[in-house]
Amino acid sequence: MKPTTPEPHSAPGNNEPTLATDAEPTGEPEPCEGPQVLADLRGQIERFVVMPSKEALAAVTLWVAATHLQTAWQHAPRLAVVGPAKRCGKSRLLDVVTETVHHPLITVNASPAAIFRSITKKNPPTLLVDEADTLFGTLKSAERNEDLRGLLNAGHQRNRPTLRVTGPEHTPVAFPTFAMAALAGIGDLPDTIMDRSVVIRMRRRAAGETVAAFRTGRDTPALHGLRDRLTAWLRPLHGQAMDMEPVMPVEDRAADTWEPLVIIADLAGGAWPVLARTACRAMTAHEAGNDEDAGLRTRILVDIRRVFAAEGEPPALRTRRLIEQLNAEPEAPWAEHSAQGLTPRGLQVLLKDYDISSANYRFPGGTQAKGFARTQFLDAWARYCPAPAAEPQPAEPVQGTAA
Repeated sequence: MKPTTPEPHSAPGNNEPTLATDAEPTGEPEPCEGPQVLADLRGQIERFVVMPSKEALAAVTLWVAATHLQTAWQHAPRLAVVGPAKRCGKSRLLDVVTETVHHPLITVNASPAAIFRSITKKNPPTLLVDEADTLFGTLKSAERNEDLRGLLNAGHQRNRPTLRVTGPEHTPVAFPTFAMAALAGIGDLPDTIMDRSVVIRMRRRAAGETVAAFRTGRDTPALHGLRDRLTAWLRPLHGQAMDMEPVMPVEDRAADTWEPLVIIADLAGGAWPVLARTACRAMTAHEAGNDEDAGLRTRILVDIRRVFAAEGEPPALRTRRLIEQLNAEPEAPWAEHSAQGLTPRGLQVLLKDYDISSANYRFPGGTQAKGFARTQFLDAWARYCPAPAAEPQPAEPVQGTAA
């Protein structure tokens, strides 16, 4: 019996038969799914929600995608969706996020103990908390939900389990906490959560801004399709994502929080790496400006440096003189810091975190008074508000001498 041979196939426009093979060259590599699925997800979010900016829209898109690679990250960024009042689109955005993230876990009326037991190392869920202001909005409610706040804080970083005693033997058990989480509510969340979050500040729609109505039965299949495409694209890239150390436009905790989003953008390529870093830079700068207490504490250092310079860089300044000069600056906030303007007590409070306090100094003329030494501020100035480098001045022309 003769061995069989493959059936010949005729190539179009060619009378010579060719043999079919398992790996015929296609001529063009298949395009990466990443840019397209991110663009499609962005389009769906924009269809149902008026976002506050294109940077916020890109950030939410990348955050949703990052939930599909949670076990690749060292930090699990929170998504804080906040607004000043009702009807700003917070819950609607959370609806879209819920249908597209990896393994959503809605925590309405869930006890912290139940949430602890729902988080696993191998397949952490994405926690979703709506109306978070009812959990943390008042002192009493915040005290009742301190365990949940602790879980959200600890779960931002890998390998930060929480210990609980369980069973009749009261055995200490370490429960994993690492999981990404999205929280929506009126007003800011606790500072410790906001500091670990990509913050989306929603606003009420203006006249002329329209969105499509969200219908669960009609719209979730398309969102689930996007969710499945995200999983299919990203799952094979898990190892690559773990090894990536992208160049970040920010530092410290902001870099930890935004790194998963930037890695997703770098995996996708195209315009996304620039979009991610632009959003990171703009949104973190905006949040830094909204941190009023931190802003005042940095501003006081800058203004004290200005006063020392205006006074001729003396070794020390009387507290009374320093406060007079600070309150005299019309563009500074100190004149309105209290009914009396900035006071010695108010100045001490602002400088407390820098471990700077007044002391008795001897001033010209032999008088003693409370004041501050310039050397006390040098370390804080260098760390928190370094002076901009002076631009090089053009050299003076050298006059030639007559021969």
